[in-house]
Amino acid sequence: MNIENKKPEFDKIIERTKTELGALRTSRATPALVENIQVEVYGARQSLKSLASLSVSDPRTLVIDPWDKSIVKEIEKAISAAGSGLNPVNEGKSLRIVLPSMTEESRKELVRLLSIKLEEGRVAVRTMRDKIRGTILEAEKKKEISEDERYDLQEELDKLSGEYNEQIKKIGEAKEKEIMQI
Repeated sequence: MNIENKKPEFDKIIERTKTELGALRTSRATPALVENIQVEVYGARQSLKSLASLSVSDPRTLVIDPWDKSIVKEIEKAISAAGSGLNPVNEGKSLRIVLPSMTEESRKELVRLLSIKLEEGRVAVRTMRDKIRGTILEAEKKKEISEDERYDLQEELDKLSGEYNEQIKKIGEAKEKEIMQI
């Protein structure tokens, strides 16, 4: 059994956390705010990034240019219904979203949401660690590894999960700094 082989599973947790944090609105426009919004078109649900070009025209303005101009209304409806607080302006063939200035209260609310998302990431790391630890204990019970090997593997696993928790912490600190930046 090799703990290094489990890194891709931990990496997926980090990527999912980054994606979720990318959707948190800061004072800067970014396609990550809307790219994963699901739009009901052509009889199926598709992510916005697969239906349109997403660009930033200035630090507070996001432009959504659908490849099929006939679905502008569906995209507008999906963004409004997503609960992100974004209000798209329909310009006929495209949509424009102007991000309002953030107040101190909205920044504090975002930091609160950020801490919830970070905790979800840490819980996912702990869950993965516990799952792997169970596998190690099971291997010892089946006499596939010795007691000493079990201790070594558990120590290596704890070190690895600590490294991933530290990554989550650093990602969170950077995002909080971005949120609080005026």
